[in-house]
Amino acid sequence: MSRHTEMKGNLEKKMASASINGSGGKPNGSPGNIGRPKAERKPSSPMNPAFMTSAPGKVIVYGEHAVVHGKTAMAAAISLRSYLLVTTLSKSHRTISLRFPDIGLSHTWNIDDLPWSTFSHPSKKKMYYDLVTALDPDLVETMQPHLNTVSPKATGEHKRIHQAAASSFLYLFLSLGSQSFPGCVYTLRSTLPIGAGLGSSASISVCLSAALLLQIRTLAGPHEDQPPNEAELQLKRINHWAFVGEMCIHGNPSGVDNTVATGGKAVLFKRGDYSKPPTVTPLRNFPELPLLLVNTRQPRSTATEVAKVGALKKSMPEITDLMLEAIEKVTETAHDLIRSPDFDETDPQTSETLGTLMNINHGLLVSLGVSHPRLERIRELVDFGGIGWTKLTGAGGGGSAITLLKPDASPEKLQELHDKLDEENFERFETTLGGDGVGVLFPAVLRQEGDEDGGVEIDQEKFLEAEGEDGVERLVGAGGRAKKEGWKFWRVGESRGT
Repeated sequence: MSRHTEMKGNLEKKMASASINGSGGKPNGSPGNIGRPKAERKPSSPMNPAFMTSAPGKVIVYGEHAVVHGKTAMAAAISLRSYLLVTTLSKSHRTISLRFPDIGLSHTWNIDDLPWSTFSHPSKKKMYYDLVTALDPDLVETMQPHLNTVSPKATGEHKRIHQAAASSFLYLFLSLGSQSFPGCVYTLRSTLPIGAGLGSSASISVCLSAALLLQIRTLAGPHEDQPPNEAELQLKRINHWAFVGEMCIHGNPSGVDNTVATGGKAVLFKRGDYSKPPTVTPLRNFPELPLLLVNTRQPRSTATEVAKVGALKKSMPEITDLMLEAIEKVTETAHDLIRSPDFDETDPQTSETLGTLMNINHGLLVSLGVSHPRLERIRELVDFGGIGWTKLTGAGGGGSAITLLKPDASPEKLQELHDKLDEENFERFETTLGGDGVGVLFPAVLRQEGDEDGGVEIDQEKFLEAEGEDGVERLVGAGGRAKKEGWKFWRVGESRGT
């Protein structure tokens, strides 16, 4: 089930050690680990121990395509996550490094060479509590020479992904940090497929935002007895800066992905006026449910699928509007159920109702013309086994499908489905819907029950050598069934009936 994509394989073979401003370096580590350079084992200062942040991906549960036409949609967190390990270097090391081996990215900048004079100018400087709603063109321009040297041998889509990730990181680092910042290594791993419409970039932006805000000591908690209003303030702060990171990557993001990755659970969102941000309502009582996520491996274009619905709306406006309104009604019905005072997520009828609504939503999307034979094949296999309810998620035309598993689905039937999906070259992920948002492991030490030696320290070597998504989850898992003891989350409750 590991995601050994062609992009990852090709780029990792090309990787060498981190470079400063594009200067070359010799490959580091064994031949099998080229692209995952081993860190120099410098222990973190006791005052600045290594720590980790993590944030989930997301799926659209109800309302895709209708949301493009001003209707309400619902998105929820999934337990596939990104992880960031922050290691502080000794005082003599005046560099920052960004390492993301899953996409073959490794780059190092000299801290003192960065454009601090521009970012810290009184007319440009932003404080951690400021709300930034647009990128400053002057700051973007002054960063450019420091981005041009990132992955000089990468081309095409690989180059674009590397540049976007580096741009997001550097803009946040220069906005929140200072020239006196200690040298650090920021190492990213992700169990989310990149570019699959699952919010991977937002998940990473949330990890970076939370880590930098923790480093400048502007976040409180998380801790169990933290007042809800205080926890909510911390989440807002993380979310605001994660949105800045998303702007560096996407230009004009909706803000939905980073909001889900920050707060977890689920959100309702609606955007009637595209000149304004969407209305986003957190659903803190969204249930945590077992989910099977299946990637068709069929390339798709969001723009093409959106254009299909637009063309249908133009040729058959009344019928199309009725289908879009019906999709919104599906979303609203699910919302009404979740917020009802007698809502019980353990009641089998809850899964039955939410699953039936998924089936209805998918049928309407098929009628809009945005499904694909590979998506319909997944539905056919799930329906044949009688183990859940399936719909496409996102733009359609390929991409991914989600299956809400029935509470009584037998292990034998599930295994039969898994085997069939593997035979037909689908990529599957067993995950959880509606889990936690951004989390912190401080320090980066995991303790098992009965540990007497203080637990296991997660260093760069262990983190980089974890094999694939399963290896990362086994080592540091913060979500779903793999959740390790030690992770802490900002949690904000919500009253039923609101």
